[in-house]
Amino acid sequence: MLNKIIRVFCFSVLSSCILYATYFVSYNLGFSEGQKAQLYLEIPKISSIPTPEESENPKPKATNAPTSKKISWGGPELWEEVNSRRIQNGVNPLGKKDELCTIAAIRLNELRDLGKLDAHEGFSQMPEKRPDLKWIFEKYNLAEFLIVGYDTPKETVDAWEHTLGHKSLVAGGEWSWGCVYSQDTFGVAITAY
Repeated sequence: MLNKIIRVFCFSVLSSCILYATYFVSYNLGFSEGQKAQLYLEIPKISSIPTPEESENPKPKATNAPTSKKISWGGPELWEEVNSRRIQNGVNPLGKKDELCTIAAIRLNELRDLGKLDAHEGFSQMPEKRPDLKWIFEKYNLAEFLIVGYDTPKETVDAWEHTLGHKSLVAGGEWSWGCVYSQDTFGVAITAY
């Protein structure tokens, strides 16, 4: 009887070790692949699922242009919603880094001046156009997440979460630090590890 108990115990310990090793190897492979990925996409405004009446008489599609409504939220509310959603998704909240906030602020102003999203052109050119900030791009692996046109921080984060290229902002454990700036429905999130 004791022999059977010892065999069962050894088998369970061995099985646990194999499962842990598989998890550890898979996690590290996924993490390293995630570090290599450059996920920069613009997101179109997500429309709700049409009712049968709307399907027969479709409305014009929404644009990415900012709304003319009075917007009562900005960067702090969007930052809070991003970190809240990260916690809900079981990943660490982002820690704030001032140097990332510098980039987010510059990018937000560029996009607002432009009046639309720029497919990350300004972000990708920033190290050359702003040599004083190049050290930030050398110190961190950075990603930029852009969005425009949503009425609330929750809708904005929902849109990021339901777009494959942006989902890592709210569900990606690879990001350790970040900063979010937002005004007039334009949102810029800069993340880093």
